[in-house]
Amino acid sequence: MENAVAQAVRVIALGNDGDGVAQTPQGRIFVPGTVPGDEILLAAHDGTHGTLARVVTPGADRVPAPCHLFGACGGCRIQDMALPALLDWKTGRVVEALRHVGFDAIPTPQAHQVGPHGRCRVDLAFRRVGKEIVLGLHRRRGDVVDMSECMLLDPTLFALLPPLRAMLRSLPAVHAGGDIQINLLDSGPDLLITMDGTPDANDRRILAQFGKAHGVPRISLQGRPPETLALTGPVFHHFDDVRVAPPPGAFLQPVRAGEAFIKAAVVAGLPRKGLKAGIIELYAGCGTLSFALAGLAKVHAYEGDRAALACLKQASGGTRVLPALRDLNRQPVMATDLAKAAAVVLDPPHAGAGAQIAQIVAGRPACVIYVSCNPAALQRDLTPLRHAGYRLDSVTVIDQFLWSAEVESVCVLTLPGAGRRNRR
Repeated sequence: MENAVAQAVRVIALGNDGDGVAQTPQGRIFVPGTVPGDEILLAAHDGTHGTLARVVTPGADRVPAPCHLFGACGGCRIQDMALPALLDWKTGRVVEALRHVGFDAIPTPQAHQVGPHGRCRVDLAFRRVGKEIVLGLHRRRGDVVDMSECMLLDPTLFALLPPLRAMLRSLPAVHAGGDIQINLLDSGPDLLITMDGTPDANDRRILAQFGKAHGVPRISLQGRPPETLALTGPVFHHFDDVRVAPPPGAFLQPVRAGEAFIKAAVVAGLPRKGLKAGIIELYAGCGTLSFALAGLAKVHAYEGDRAALACLKQASGGTRVLPALRDLNRQPVMATDLAKAAAVVLDPPHAGAGAQIAQIVAGRPACVIYVSCNPAALQRDLTPLRHAGYRLDSVTVIDQFLWSAEVESVCVLTLPGAGRRNRR
């Protein structure tokens, strides 16, 4: 560690993880808690990462962090940057990834940003500290920080935290601590708990009492598959007026407004003609996009998670959604099937679509709509599509992970001439 004596430097950009990039005589280094334009004093650095001593002159986009836990809690990395500037930065990340793909022209992105207090999905950690329970998010590479306030969580979820602490404190199966995932469904909060003890009949009684008292219809224990510990009412959610029953810990979009922006961009990207050929949806999950797509055409919906697929199947009766179990990493939908579709819609995991992309390239469907949560995977997956002749028709950027480096995007690609070929 080089302990610099009040070394003054300028922050020139943000890195991909949200830390400021400062220019020093020795080169560029990452400094948490800084924004572009800041003139800072650098306390120390090791050649790649530095520690902020203080901000001498704030950049134009620096703002006071709205949460008192900022800097301790690891949930928000960039609260000291104005939200419009943050959206511009995230939009720039997506555009830069598309430039690296090599498209001849990149359409001006449509950019959307959700508001605070909208987060409906959260993963929390809890620890026993003396006689109390600390419940919240980990500090950066550190212990759990008690979530005494939060600018992200939906008020319904935040209001659940105090009684949840009290319940966990009284639970015999909780020794040192554990983790809890919460999905705010239309039926109420759905809890999936990991704990370091084995719950018995007394634990189940406590959980059932908690569920009844606080409108939590289901509490499950993490496992393969999860085990229901307390069920005090029906569990349900709605996608486009279709009622589904998500499994414990189901992957859902974290913010309702963000989900709506994604859905609108996907539907707007569909071709106006030729939809009788149907849509192939890859990584369909519990049906977040499936039922919206089915309002326009028949949807062959592929999903590799058995619990999510069961949820989708149960809800698909009377709709034009045709669910199918498929591990798309090991058994991608083949080119011959993809070639027949009017459009292929995919919302792959963070790592991207892997082997499925090669089959899309070989099948040459007329329209591909790619929903991404990772600009690096987006760049990797769209590069072979661009080499195959696909054109980028529209780009939508959605910031639904406020004050973080995460960004969603929807890219609509078409293959000139493919629509005429597929109608023969």
